[in-house]
Amino acid sequence: MTFQIRSSAFESGQAIPKKHSGDGADVSPPLEWLAPPAGTAELALICDDPDAPTAEPWVHWVIYKIPADQAGLPENVEPVQTPQAIPGVLQGANSWPSGRTIGYRGPAPPPGHGTHHYHFTLYALDGPLKVKPGLTKAALLQAMAGHILAETELVGTYRR
Repeated sequence: MTFQIRSSAFESGQAIPKKHSGDGADVSPPLEWLAPPAGTAELALICDDPDAPTAEPWVHWVIYKIPADQAGLPENVEPVQTPQAIPGVLQGANSWPSGRTIGYRGPAPPPGHGTHHYHFTLYALDGPLKVKPGLTKAALLQAMAGHILAETELVGTYRR
């Protein structure tokens, strides 16, 4: 079996439910993963939208220091730097301009901008990261450099 990520809320390549968008309750979807590679010490996840009309993909979620024995993330992870439901896990900043908010923010593309693709990329890491809460996507990628054993991706869509 190969390393993979999936959600019970939507299939890969299919629409993300309104509940998990800025048009609904804006709660993170449930995620689960299978078969992280041998030697995985920790996991990290970044969700972004490369279809956003911005210079860089719009970041929707940065969550890291996920224990290797954690088989997924529950729905509605608390949008704080250190969510209590998952001991040890840290969350970082997304792209919303209101002071760089923390945690998951769901799809909210500009109306009429077409279908956007939301990439939930899960990284298996060879050792624990020595980082603080509140990292940006760029800072997390820099911290993970040279420590990524494998990555897998789930892509959901959304349009207004």
